[in-house]
Amino acid sequence: MSDQRPIGTVLENRLMGEGVYVTDCERRGDDLVLEYEVVTETPAITSHEVGTVVRTVLAVADEREGWEPGGLEATSTTTDGAVRGTWRVEGDWFRRLHDDLSEVEFSERVLGTVDLAGDGQQVQ
Repeated sequence: MSDQRPIGTVLENRLMGEGVYVTDCERRGDDLVLEYEVVTETPAITSHEVGTVVRTVLAVADEREGWEPGGLEATSTTTDGAVRGTWRVEGDWFRRLHDDLSEVEFSERVLGTVDLAGDGQQVQ
């Protein structure tokens, strides 16, 4: 039996167990726009949090008949609401993953989109 709850609710429930707390989730056309907060002392987005979110989105897409993530735009904030940065996954990258785009290439592309709120820090 498939889970028919809204995608945002499913992601919120799954990510909470990973220390990622969804504060907003909406569809904009084919894209999923996600805002989340993390409880960490690290001021910048980490590759671990990006990986956690992407793996969760992919798992939900695999389990949910008839749903594909399209693109993903993510904003990471602190618990105080300060933006830690943004990152994205192009819909084409999701579609090509495991076809002509390896997991390594996919990860490199996604991590290459991380914008750390203009402070010049590198993804950790």
